[in-house]
Amino acid sequence: QVQFVESGVGLVQAGGSLRLSCAATGSMFNFYAMGWYRQGPGKQREWVAGILTDNSTKYSDFVKGRFTISRDNAKNMLFLQMNSLEPEDTAVYYCKTRLGGNWLNMGGSWGQGTQVTVSS
Repeated sequence: QVQFVESGVGLVQAGGSLRLSCAATGSMFNFYAMGWYRQGPGKQREWVAGILTDNSTKYSDFVKGRFTISRDNAKNMLFLQMNSLEPEDTAVYYCKTRLGGNWLNMGGSWGQGTQVTVSS
């Protein structure tokens, strides 16, 4: 089973940028569609962005054009480049495999997440 460790804790002002990383342990990382998710204060966890094994990507409407997801299969790493950050992006960010072909499936194994705080 693949497990994940997120990193890239950051405090940034609105309009700034951060890059999050997710390190996968175990084998077969390159066989999984991967997603970034987040949970803001007082909010439900939500899907942010996803990348398939062929490196095609999808984004939620609220980050499209600002965030970029990428992966490095040779290093078992997943990344999220976040630009033009807004206070509403403040959340704990998680990486996870996609389950059942559905980005909105919140089941499966979660890491500890990494905190992103955007000040206004």
